[in-house]
Amino acid sequence: MKIVLSSNPYRDKGLRVALEAKRVLEHAGAQAVMCLPFQPKKGDRLDLPRQVPLSTLDRELPTADLLICFGGDGTILHAARDATLHNVPILGVNTGSVGFMAELERSELSLLAPLAHGMYTLEERIMLDVRVLRGDKVISRDTALNDAVISKGSMARVAEMEVFADRVKVCGITGDGVIIATPTGSTAYSMSAGGPIVEPTSRCVIITPVCAHQLSARSMVLAPERVVTVQLPRGNRKYLYLSVDGGKAVRLTGGDRVEINQSERSTQLVRLADRSFYQVINQKLGGLTT
Repeated sequence: MKIVLSSNPYRDKGLRVALEAKRVLEHAGAQAVMCLPFQPKKGDRLDLPRQVPLSTLDRELPTADLLICFGGDGTILHAARDATLHNVPILGVNTGSVGFMAELERSELSLLAPLAHGMYTLEERIMLDVRVLRGDKVISRDTALNDAVISKGSMARVAEMEVFADRVKVCGITGDGVIIATPTGSTAYSMSAGGPIVEPTSRCVIITPVCAHQLSARSMVLAPERVVTVQLPRGNRKYLYLSVDGGKAVRLTGGDRVEINQSERSTQLVRLADRSFYQVINQKLGGLTT
């Protein structure tokens, strides 16, 4: 059993949590390889252990059985694309703040030992393919585990767009933007914008307006086979921005359209702890009721 350990050095100082996990796994009989989830920024002085060799995800994932991420939800989202390409399941250990997607807290590393013997279950999460089209030309492609967010820039301007499902108009939105989310992403930005909480193993697409200037604007839950299109008005001189899973923004201009549909790929999350979705909500989000 080859297990890749990928730790966010900004969250896990000195990679101490990852190193403790490495000791637990190797004692249980697994092969553990340490990697960084991304290239450090130039000028950053990171507290990295000199005696531990660090590899790269692109080198190790093709032959890995599991990937363990140490950090917050952003670390897991960042790793999801690459891990899914290689069909490698992911387990998250929270070293951030909320860590809603993480399976374990840093105090629960002893629970990792059964991984060495293949004793775990998998939970499938749908993903979304996101394309930006300018005329007939595709100018951007990405895959989302959480959401695709189309929003106005920092200037206090109102964004205008139309949302279609299978080429049938669903709504027009005037406001700050729109979120197209998976069930996994329903507890992220979509929830903060007033969207519904959806069980993460469900198969659906959630459309949530952001600060809409219409009383009739409501979040909607669509069947997973729908192709959602967000169309920007032609001749619109205002720039909008698309961000997929909180990544680098793509600038959109008048006439652009964003097409979103369920991906053929899915993310496999490893489950070890005997906690239900509702227990996690109560623990990390303050519960569904007060």
